[in-house]
Amino acid sequence: FAAIAGAGPLVGPVLAAQWGWGPGFMWILLGSVFAGAVHDFIILFASVRHNGQSLAVIARREVGPVAGMTTSFAILFIIILAMAGLSIVIINALFNNPWGVFTIGLTIPIAILIGLWMFKISPGAIKTASIAGFLLVLGAVILGHWVMPGQQWAALAPYLSFSKKELAVILPTYGFFAATLPVWLLLAPRDYLSSYMKIGTIGLLAFGILVVQPAVNFPVMTRFMDGGGPIIPGPWWPYVFITIACGAISGFHALISSGTTPKMLQKESHARLIGYGSMLMEAFVGIMALIAAVVLVPGDYFAINSSAAAYAKIASYFPTEEIAQLSALVGMDVAHRPGGAVSLAVGMAHIFSSIGGMSHLMNYWYQFAIMFEALFILTTIDAGTRVARYILQDVLGTYIYAPLKETTWMPGSIFTSFVVSFSWGYLVYSGDISSIWPMFGVANQLLATIALALGTTIILKITTVKKYAFVTLVPCILLAITVITAGTMNTGMYFKMNSALGNINGTASVVLIILTGVILIDCARQWIRLWKTPKPEGMNTEIKDFCDYGKSQPTITP
Repeated sequence: FAAIAGAGPLVGPVLAAQWGWGPGFMWILLGSVFAGAVHDFIILFASVRHNGQSLAVIARREVGPVAGMTTSFAILFIIILAMAGLSIVIINALFNNPWGVFTIGLTIPIAILIGLWMFKISPGAIKTASIAGFLLVLGAVILGHWVMPGQQWAALAPYLSFSKKELAVILPTYGFFAATLPVWLLLAPRDYLSSYMKIGTIGLLAFGILVVQPAVNFPVMTRFMDGGGPIIPGPWWPYVFITIACGAISGFHALISSGTTPKMLQKESHARLIGYGSMLMEAFVGIMALIAAVVLVPGDYFAINSSAAAYAKIASYFPTEEIAQLSALVGMDVAHRPGGAVSLAVGMAHIFSSIGGMSHLMNYWYQFAIMFEALFILTTIDAGTRVARYILQDVLGTYIYAPLKETTWMPGSIFTSFVVSFSWGYLVYSGDISSIWPMFGVANQLLATIALALGTTIILKITTVKKYAFVTLVPCILLAITVITAGTMNTGMYFKMNSALGNINGTASVVLIILTGVILIDCARQWIRLWKTPKPEGMNTEIKDFCDYGKSQPTITP
């Protein structure tokens, strides 16, 4: 759960509120149960049976070499787009926000300190390190108030106020170092600390909603159902599905369900609770985020989540009511900060500050929510950039220069980390949320389509009851139709931009659709053959029972 619960379930539902609370709520509810959780569970099961191998390796073994190679390239493309989409969210939350930058900046040395504590200074002292890390992170939020204008450390504010372009350089630089440093030093302790923040904050938000019972100010559907919205310009179908993305189903989860998580299972039967259950928990996160968004007045929501020019076109339909008051309460101008993070933070702060005796703490709650969201995103950037580095090293080492395949070879690690960080950093530097988020959503959902197709192949291989395959085949087909439609619409929009970024985005969209099509065709050939085979042939793995797990490849420890 800590690994899959990134910014997607927080930001996606907030942006999808543009079409009203109804479409987003129904897709999160139905999509997570019938598609997302099924997706996570079947890939986790398959990876367990393949001794914890990656999605690309499973595709190569079960479908064929073409599918395996194509999946590797698709994953690499998708991770780069995901990093860009998530990074632009945090940039819109942190620009000209010295409090937020101070707090998030301190979480890096805090994570390194906790890593040194748990792994080098006092190995095994998890309880002490956990308490210390939690208190230090809270302290960073509180101390951040002192760097604001008029406070004790106001002299630091100019050095902590960054523009969007400056942050678009800082974040990829951070991603480069995070992907190069040892896992135990930054990635592991940051993920560990953030897991407590994630679970605790979502629990607190749920408690606040139950206590405050805020009014829902959004309609079930808005006037933008057919398109023309200031945040995402497309119609509700197919854009609700790719906008919500991780809140209902996420292809990124296939990367977590394979490779790493399978090595931590004690029993194969635990895959249902861990795979299926964690996705349901993420859907709960998505619904909480949607509620935090729709308690805002629609005019204030649109003013926060759209540019000044875009909002001016709809201001007569959705006038602001409390935006000036909200800005005063949180201590900074929250208008025209698109990306979902700021409106979510404002909504969360509004709910928290409505609890008895906390109305004067809204600025602290706001920055706490920003820190909470940023930790969600930074953990994904840490892991995603590193995974992309591994994949790039594997591809380059296999086809171009063999030493690059060794992840311990420092020159290769530095080179591939730079290539990956620069790739998504360029997209962030050149784009905005309205162009990058739909592209991220398409890429993410295409990977989910690939994983469901692979899951269908696996089910047909291991059972005589062929109709079981419909559990993954139906969502695979529906998702493929929806996402390819969205990708095609995006492609036309990008090429009409007549810019270098538009051409890059359009070309990337075409490549992703082609890669997905190749994999689906390859899988469909297998489905036709397997449907006609009465006797299950089993998966192409030597592990037939969980008691054999970890024995076939001694280099992989369960």
